[in-house]
Amino acid sequence: MSDSIAHSASRAATVLAAVCVAAVILPLSFSAGAIATPAIGRALGGGPVALNWITNAFMLAFGSCLMAAGTLADRFGRRRVFLAGVSVFSLMSMLLALAPGTVWVDLLRAAQGVGAAAALAGGSAALAQEFDGHARTRAFSLLGTTFGVGLAFGPVLAGGLIELFGWRAVFVSTALLGALALLLAAPGMPETRDPHAAAVDWPGMASFTAALGLFTVAILEAPDLGWGDPVIGALLAAAAVALVAFALIERRSARPMLDLSLFRYRRFVGVQLLPIATCYCFVVLLVILPIRFVGIEGYAPLNAGLMMIALSAPMLFMPMLAVRLTRHASPGLISSLGLLIAAAGLLWLGGVPVGAEPVALLVPMAVIGIGTGLPWGLMDGLSVSVVPKERAGMATGIFSTTRVAGEGLALAMVSAALAGFAAAGLAPLAATLARFAPGAMAGASGSLRTPIDLAAQRLATGDLSGAAAILPGVPLVLLRQHYADAFHLLTYGLAAITVLAALATLRYLGVGERQSTPVASATACDDAS
Repeated sequence: MSDSIAHSASRAATVLAAVCVAAVILPLSFSAGAIATPAIGRALGGGPVALNWITNAFMLAFGSCLMAAGTLADRFGRRRVFLAGVSVFSLMSMLLALAPGTVWVDLLRAAQGVGAAAALAGGSAALAQEFDGHARTRAFSLLGTTFGVGLAFGPVLAGGLIELFGWRAVFVSTALLGALALLLAAPGMPETRDPHAAAVDWPGMASFTAALGLFTVAILEAPDLGWGDPVIGALLAAAAVALVAFALIERRSARPMLDLSLFRYRRFVGVQLLPIATCYCFVVLLVILPIRFVGIEGYAPLNAGLMMIALSAPMLFMPMLAVRLTRHASPGLISSLGLLIAAAGLLWLGGVPVGAEPVALLVPMAVIGIGTGLPWGLMDGLSVSVVPKERAGMATGIFSTTRVAGEGLALAMVSAALAGFAAAGLAPLAATLARFAPGAMAGASGSLRTPIDLAAQRLATGDLSGAAAILPGVPLVLLRQHYADAFHLLTYGLAAITVLAALATLRYLGVGERQSTPVASATACDDAS
């Protein structure tokens, strides 16, 4: 009997270790990719849209495939899907290290995102099968902490590798970590599946992927083509049609990929709000801050990565603290308080001028990280409490899709907003440039975008020299100031979204549901309002 218990504990520890290693490399690939983007642009070329796709192709494929991966894990086996996902992710990482051009990087990053979706969905569902009750809460809290490790050290690792070996070494490192996850999981992870799983919902999968993909492409292309361009209108209309089709397909399916009836439960809705909120107060900063530090402020990649620790390091301890705090207050109250702290940090960060001393940036970044760490530590555990254990693939698939798809959309919208704010600030220069350098204001052939718009887009991607080349005669110091003004407006918008999310979290997750076994094993029935 004791041998059986010891074997079971050893098996659970092996599963936890394998999933946590995979959980480190997924955010590491995301945050490290942001640091590597300027270096990739210098080495391989490519315009702002192509460089934006280095991050967004990964996030789009990741987010659009997560629910499908959760369904596949329930039907064909969590171990099988996890191993396949980590293998694809590692292979694509090695191919990325050999990519000959930016377009190849974009395509391989999309394929890498598909592997990441399978790894996360299969690994999370396998983890939910190995642990129960409070042990499951601790396991998923550790999973959240390992995500924090990847976020915290991804920029530093990327910066050091870029300076020592070049940007290709960043992808080699993630491939090696993927190989480690395979070595841990292959011999020790048991196979589990949902015995009641139905056939794969291919129509639902296709319509959801189409809706998310079309909308993201429209957001990313709008700054280049213009919001009034017929192509953007057609993309948005097609995305809306695909979304309606998805909803109709899921309502009529006997075993849908997304069970829409779950949204009748108040706490289920509240859980989905948390990853959306953290997208806007934290995740987008993992991309736009390195761009600012390297492209606008002029920091070396390694120094930029070291500065990012101020934002991400709180993820190493705040998730565990959040779980402990649930003994004294409800998860809803703790999460809302954290979001309000993060909003205050955003307002503080937005007021720091370009060229300020590093400490002026590091302190508000740490405040944002501390505030975000509170909901970050609770939302993974809450996500598996809304459906029965045997539907863990569905629960983690929905939650992870909300998180990753929200991140991809947030990045696309924030990039577009930053470019828009910069263009509005630069607009008064148009008359001056037209007077003294009329040739500079002639738009590119076949393009509705003015040089002001093009320069603003370059600024938003950290290409200061590219913006200066488009607007000859405009001093670099003035371009930096316009970027700072645009960044200031952006942080105000992000803070407003975060405050609204905090209020909504209080409404849906409640303030009086304190529990001694935090975010452990409530069922969907407990959440009905």
